[in-house]
Amino acid sequence: MAYISRKRLCISFVAGSLMLSAGGFAPVSAQEIPNDFSAIVRQKLPAVVAITTRQIIQDQTMLDDYLNPFDSRGPAQPQVREALGSGFVVSTEGYIVTNNHVVADSTEIRVVFSDKETSPARIVGRDPATDIAVLKVDPRPNMTATAWGDSDAMQPGAWTIAIGSPFGLGGTVTVGVLSARSRDIKAGPYDDFLQTDASINRGNSGGPLFNARGEVIGVNTAIVSPSGGSIGIGFAVPSRTAQSVVDQLISTGRIERGFIGVRLQEVTPSIAEALAISGSKGALVASVEPGSPAEKAGLQSGDVITRFNGKDVQNVHDLTLAAASQKPGSNATLTRNRGGNQQEVALTIGQRKDEEVQTGAVPSPEAGDQRLGMSLSPIPDEARQQLGLQPGTTGVFVQEVAPNSPAAENGLRPGDVIVSANNHNVTRPSDIQQEWTKSRQQKKPILFRIERQGQSLFVAVAVS
Repeated sequence: MAYISRKRLCISFVAGSLMLSAGGFAPVSAQEIPNDFSAIVRQKLPAVVAITTRQIIQDQTMLDDYLNPFDSRGPAQPQVREALGSGFVVSTEGYIVTNNHVVADSTEIRVVFSDKETSPARIVGRDPATDIAVLKVDPRPNMTATAWGDSDAMQPGAWTIAIGSPFGLGGTVTVGVLSARSRDIKAGPYDDFLQTDASINRGNSGGPLFNARGEVIGVNTAIVSPSGGSIGIGFAVPSRTAQSVVDQLISTGRIERGFIGVRLQEVTPSIAEALAISGSKGALVASVEPGSPAEKAGLQSGDVITRFNGKDVQNVHDLTLAAASQKPGSNATLTRNRGGNQQEVALTIGQRKDEEVQTGAVPSPEAGDQRLGMSLSPIPDEARQQLGLQPGTTGVFVQEVAPNSPAAENGLRPGDVIVSANNHNVTRPSDIQQEWTKSRQQKKPILFRIERQGQSLFVAVAVS
């Protein structure tokens, strides 16, 4: 949620007690506007869930404990923090959508349905850049699922309905209108929020925003407030973005975004005058990455990109969203202005190499579970010296290891740095997942080389 005071602007996300939080198709005609929304709520309420999470907080003292096990101070006690959010079912197979900030770094996740039944959930995938995550629970009999609507067809003034668990009050319904579209609240690089005045509060994070047909047109994510409570300014990730992210997470567990390879800046009136172009619309190319699609297409520093795939580019944000939404390997056209001359340029979209994050929480090794049981991340820069790493060492940092998991049973520990898997260097959590998948397919152990307190050793984890 975002909190605005007269002195400063602060945007943060809060889910329940964690200081992290939430906050159609063609427009419905007058003849279709209901006298009330009880029928829609009655139909959709079973598909909306409350989400409770537990997170073990590992502070710097805990990091010191497992890096220096003989420290005389003794072991620090882990702290458990609980949080609450909302979500909604998108498939009768048990897939549930919520916000990334609701479940990120959680060690235990439970879903509470409208009939008060609870179910353990695991993370299928998450995308911090758009604050979307997908959970999976075991399917229930006669499970109710929502349907996606068309957020692009929503116009300011259209009805919106939010359902969620603000302050733990499950099944809360609020109604308002769409206040605005394409809001950039500086929460991330792909901000394109719907704004609504339907009341959204702490605990609404991850819940659905419906249109008057009962279709999901947004995922409630943030609010602006001087006090922490709703003042009628809430934001939701539009279904156009959320559905694409969710589909990718369900199918692959990760996100692919388009990349053209330019660093951009806004066109100011003085820059436009200096470049001999009219107006200040477009995105100025400050530099071009060597070997990138942009360089191969002939783009140069000083070019101003004014159109992308037939749509006007008003500013840097427009181009960032447009390029990221393209499928890697697809063809695109853009219009550049160089010295006052317009020229159309064709290029092939590359794949953005955003920092990847682990796509699952530390899972309990339940029957049939084929996960390693580790929470992974890039190596923390501030911990390199304590970890005893040589300059230039690359790898993946083991944050947590689930008890009784394959990783734990074979000797992996929090604080280990995995340098290679199956003799292939690793730099991202997805590299390890890829090698683990190969090992399972070949029915052989996965071989890790790890760095532990300045020592190198090999660890083999057998496939169950």
